Amino acid sequence: MALQLWETLKEAITVYTGLSPATFFTVVALILAIYYVVSGFFGPSDTYERPRSLEEVQPLPPPVQIGEVTEEELKQYDGSDSTKPLLMAIKGQIYDVTQSRMFYGPGGPYALFAGKDASRALAKMSFEEKDLTGDISGLGPFELDALQDWEYKFMSKYVKVGTIKQTVPVTDASPSGGAEPTTSSHDDKPTVDGPEKPAVKEDNPSGAEAASE
Repeated sequence: MALQLWETLKEAITVYTGLSPATFFTVVALILAIYYVVSGFFGPSDTYERPRSLEEVQPLPPPVQIGEVTEEELKQYDGSDSTKPLLMAIKGQIYDVTQSRMFYGPGGPYALFAGKDASRALAKMSFEEKDLTGDISGLGPFELDALQDWEYKFMSKYVKVGTIKQTVPVTDASPSGGAEPTTSSHDDKPTVDGPEKPAVKEDNPSGAEAASE
């Protein structure tokens, strides 16, 4: 039975292709070999996925402590320079948020908070330029609670790398200087009390005259 099928197959190959069975199977083998070679160059997409996987696996650099900086110096870490860490401050405490660059980096939904102390904006959930400040005076209890929640989140998720330098102008010297003349004016009062004592002494001579009389 098998021999009959083989003979029938050879006759069909010769009739339909004009090739001998040996030549036909040789051509088929060559076509399959060429297909696998070509598919090795163009078929798989591993060559395009490898760079992405390498970028995802590549670890982030460890946070670097920057110490105490001014608000102007903090602006250098807003994500515009990819070689620098991405930093953000809450209530004067600076945190490294580089691992959340998709949120706080350029193009992210919270990109305008990066490089700043955004305490007021976070408390009010405001995206206005005037609220991008660390000044939290005048906030209500609900806003302060919201800010506290943000601070707890940052403390648990990110590494604190520094603080914002507080520049307080020295204005207490002038009032103290002005207070000194007021104290000196009060010190003059004993000089007024001094002449009153001789007035009491003048009564003694009058008493002596009465005794002599």
